[in-house]
Amino acid sequence: MSSDLPPAPGDDAPPTLPLLYCDAQLVVVVKPPGLLVHRTALDAHEQRAALQLVRDQIGAPVWPVHRLDKGTSGVLAFALDPDTARHLGAQFESGVPRKAYLALVRGWPAAEGVVDHPLARDPERPSAGQPLLAARTRYERLARVEWPFATDARHPASRYALLQVFPESGRRHQIRRHMKHVAHPLIGDATHGKGAHNRAVAAWLQVQRLWLHALSLELVHPATGTPLRFEALPDVDWRALLAQGSWQWDAPRPAWAGAAG
Repeated sequence: MSSDLPPAPGDDAPPTLPLLYCDAQLVVVVKPPGLLVHRTALDAHEQRAALQLVRDQIGAPVWPVHRLDKGTSGVLAFALDPDTARHLGAQFESGVPRKAYLALVRGWPAAEGVVDHPLARDPERPSAGQPLLAARTRYERLARVEWPFATDARHPASRYALLQVFPESGRRHQIRRHMKHVAHPLIGDATHGKGAHNRAVAAWLQVQRLWLHALSLELVHPATGTPLRFEALPDVDWRALLAQGSWQWDAPRPAWAGAAG
């Protein structure tokens, strides 16, 4: 099973997150799956969150400038002062940062596509009465697989695909909601996915998690104006995933995926 946090260097030492970048204004880390970005009343039993871990790790207060869902792993940025937080927050609000994700979805989508579908602001409230906000997501299919288990009586095997996904707006749960909208929900998504597929894949892989990873983030440094790019390689779960079955690659197999099986 996946570990919620990376191993600590000692029994009594607090867990640390891999550090991608740190200066006087900005710190960028790799968030593991299962970790909140910040504490919330909606998940009150969780005592640890990335914000507190990074604060303790670098010995300075930090401010969140964007969010990843609890189940999502990958690149996560924090500001080190309120002015930087406002500047970066405005970048994210205007869509300046470029983001790329890896996602495992049900079925075999087209080789590439765009989901241009407005979304209500809060996915956890009834959509009726909420204004719809413009939302656009682009995706490219990287690989396909058929695994030898059934999730319904019509098919003896089940098909899945690995996608690279590029959200061009920043609505809450946007990738998860958009892929559900086109009938290719994310695996491991308990809210917007399909329970039968989530359970079957978890049993097949012996890993239970949301299969969504923030692979890269490009933004403009708030103080210098320098373009920055950060990348978080997928963790061991993803490499184990790609070792299962005969994957058909629609794009060059990335080095992190390991040798073909």
